[in-house]
Amino acid sequence: MNQYRSEWKYICTDGQLEVLCTRLSGILAADPHAGTDGTYQVHSLYFDDYKNSCAAGNESGDGLRYKYRVRYYGNSPETIHLERKAKKYGFGDKKSCPLSRAEYESLLTGNCCSAFWNTDKALLREFCTAMMTRLFTPKVIIDYERTAFVEPITHIRVTLDRNISAAYDCNAFETGGYLRFPLQKAHQNILEVKFDDILPGWLRQMIENNRIQATTFSKYYLGRKRLEGLLQ
Repeated sequence: MNQYRSEWKYICTDGQLEVLCTRLSGILAADPHAGTDGTYQVHSLYFDDYKNSCAAGNESGDGLRYKYRVRYYGNSPETIHLERKAKKYGFGDKKSCPLSRAEYESLLTGNCCSAFWNTDKALLREFCTAMMTRLFTPKVIIDYERTAFVEPITHIRVTLDRNISAAYDCNAFETGGYLRFPLQKAHQNILEVKFDDILPGWLRQMIENNRIQATTFSKYYLGRKRLEGLLQ
């Protein structure tokens, strides 16, 4: 069963981000993925079908849309996950499953028949079906540095993403040896707040007091647009 959550996004400057990090660190717990400096690297490889339906859904503002990606954290791709991110009229839902080395390589090369028949992971079988019927292939790499805070009781998650970039050398996803192109102007970052029902008043006030700009920023869509502009 899908559990859709509110997802609010904002553009913030370096100064606003630092103020928010300082204030949030005194209230919320740091994300367990974070290193000693409170941050971690996120690397995602996004897929789309032969019609580029996922990108087109973003462009047209479809109320119902989704995208698939594989992701790892830090500098070592030893643990890779397949994720399906769905949107339903402004609310978000994410499903995830771990991938073995063989499963990951089958998705990267498009030879996913064996993965489909040799797994009991529902999400992997779903994506293999999409690859076989709609020809999903890797399209873009999105990298960024993340600071995240969580409140497990009320299920709040706040993330602050810096240095968001896109790359088109999908075969180098694991090695990191690819040219990156920034998706934002210098000194701009993205704040994202995820919550189940009601945003607590103290957090809403913190956002409003910092006068940050609401946005519908999609890393995948803007990454595709950025690279298309460079490659034309």
